[in-house]
Amino acid sequence: MYILKLNPVFKDYLWGGTKLRDEYGFESDLEKLAEGWMLSCHKDGENTIENGEFAGKTLTEVVKTNPDFLGENGKKFEYFPILIKLIDAKNDLSVQVHPDNEYAMRVEKEYGKTECWYILDCDEGAELIYGFNREITSEEFKEKIADNTFLEAVNKVKVKKGDLFFIEAGTLHAIGNGILLAEIQQNSNTTYRVYDYGRLGADGKPRELHVEKAIDVTNCVPPTRSTEPEGKLVEYDNYSTQLLTECDLFSVKKVSIKDFFDGVADEKSFVSVLVTDGVGTIDGIDIKKGDSLFIPANYGTFTIKGNIEAIITRV
Repeated sequence: MYILKLNPVFKDYLWGGTKLRDEYGFESDLEKLAEGWMLSCHKDGENTIENGEFAGKTLTEVVKTNPDFLGENGKKFEYFPILIKLIDAKNDLSVQVHPDNEYAMRVEKEYGKTECWYILDCDEGAELIYGFNREITSEEFKEKIADNTFLEAVNKVKVKKGDLFFIEAGTLHAIGNGILLAEIQQNSNTTYRVYDYGRLGADGKPRELHVEKAIDVTNCVPPTRSTEPEGKLVEYDNYSTQLLTECDLFSVKKVSIKDFFDGVADEKSFVSVLVTDGVGTIDGIDIKKGDSLFIPANYGTFTIKGNIEAIITRV
């Protein structure tokens, strides 16, 4: 049992930019790096292992043959529970919504998607769409899409570095241009586009919308959650920690390390470590900004050394 270093999978969606290449040093033949799938066992983009005896294998293969790597909580799910991405929005993403588990399994044959966004960086004045600015009916929602007055009803939020958005399934949302974020989500790729600014896809045709399905699943209400991390910043001599969010699907915290940090992968869950800044080591493995590590459940204590910022996720 050892710490697995993961090779990311990149997506070149039309709204993407170049920050993942320019600021994180990722290499890819793709012109745009809209998303980096940093922890993924999804069929649309599976990580491979960079190091050790599992090098070259997919993470999916490894956890299938070593189910104890998931831990007690991870094994409760019928699928690998989470997917973690880095997202660089040079341009606005489509306004969209994700279904919950019941609807997605019935209609799409995969699980729904609840997710959270942690803002890593953003341009001055950047904003995103998060729910509605007032409660409306599904019928009014449908009418506003049809008569192109839809954007009048959405809740636009100015963002800053360090904001945390919890996007429960059924919440209307859209990442705005100039935002770089980390997304921790259920392991699903089901998205219903509601509005796409009239853009054309690579084939020269308008991108597909999923209006009827979106109307079925959207909660047409303002958001109730704060955009601040759920926990307070806790300072120690060598590091600080802050709980970003916690739910029945995942627990996410940020760790800022000045010297060293000891964490534990116990019998309950594997641990994902996504390095968002700095350089250092984790149990002797060199790590830097943009690296993603999978630590199997029951691994025990691990030590991160260096000047490092990381997002640590468990299930």
